[in-house]
Order: sequence, then structure tokens, then C-alpha cells
Amino acid sequence: MAVNDTKLADAENPGATKLGDDSDVDFAGRANWLRAAVLGANDGLVSTASLMLGVSAVKHDVRAMVVSGFAGLLAGACSMAIGEYVSVCSQRDVEIAQLDRDGKRGGEEEMALPSPVQAAAASALAFSVGALLPLLAAGFIVGYRLRVAVVVAVATLALAAFGFIGAVLGRAPVVRSCARVVVGGLTAMGVTFGLMRLFRATLVA
Repeated sequence: MAVNDTKLADAENPGATKLGDDSDVDFAGRANWLRAAVLGANDGLVSTASLMLGVSAVKHDVRAMVVSGFAGLLAGACSMAIGEYVSVCSQRDVEIAQLDRDGKRGGEEEMALPSPVQAAAASALAFSVGALLPLLAAGFIVGYRLRVAVVVAVATLALAAFGFIGAVLGRAPVVRSCARVVVGGLTAMGVTFGLMRLFRATLVA
């Protein structure tokens, strides 16, 4: 009897999802916003930390390192916001054109179109959050070697955290995701620091 009641309830409410049943979860849709957020924060962290380390390879002054990082935060956030706005506007135009061809303009489909302003704001915010981490790590440390070491350490931990969060929410392999993000970020920082170190050696010579 209980089984029949359950079947009857399911038939009356076909959209209901059983507790603990995630078979109907839209992981593809989740991956879209997750990818944008993680990539934005990752880009902010890696680009800002790399810029700060590159400047520090030429000039050891803490002020130069922090100012360059802050400039990178502002420029990167604006660039990400503008790029996302233009991209989503183009996507929106294509979807509206398709709705016109299908004769569905003005319906629920149009209300579900992506917002360029929201996408731009989210992209700029994610980038800024990532960029703030190396800035805060370096802003209060006077010693050059310790400052560089702290920036690298904070960036490594943050990259691992981004990889972990992205893997857990996206149901991807955690170790592989963390390793990929950390190795990629450290490579970018190392290449920037090394090339600027060579540039400094050339200037001195």
C-alpha cells in the first residue's frame, strides 16, 4: 500500500526530486557559472601575483610591488568586465535573433536570456577577489625575500583551494584539478620572475 501511495505521489508531482537523488541536478548549468567564477579568481590571482613577482625581480621596493599589483587588479578587473559584457551581449543578440525566427519573442524564453551587466559584474568581482590575495600578502611585509616567499606561498594555497572548490562542486577529480591549477599558476609566476630577472641582469650589465 505504501508503495502504491509513493507511486501515486510521484505521478501527481513529477517534478519532485527525492532526497539524496542528484540524478536530475543540472551539472552542466552549474559548470558554466562555476567555470566563470573559478577562472576569474584564478586569473586575478595568477596575473597579479606574476606581475608583482616580475616587478620585484627588477625592483625590491615593497611600494613598487604593491602599486604594480593594485594597478594589475584594476586593469584586469576592467578588462574582464568589458570582455564578459561584450561576449554576453553578442550571445544575447544571437539568441534574440533565434527567438525572432522561431516567433517566440516576448515569451518566457526571452526572460531567461543572460544579463550582460550581471555577467560583467560577476567577472570583475571574481577577478578582484583573486587579485586581492597576493596584494594583502605582500602589503605588510618589508623584507624582500620573505615578501616574495609569502606571496608564492599564499598564491599556492589559494590556487589549491580554487582547484579543490571547482573539483568538488563540478564533481571532477580533486587531485588532478588541484595539481593542474597549482602547476599552471606556479609556472606562470616562475616564468615571469625568471624573465624579468634576466632583464634586470641585462640592465645592470
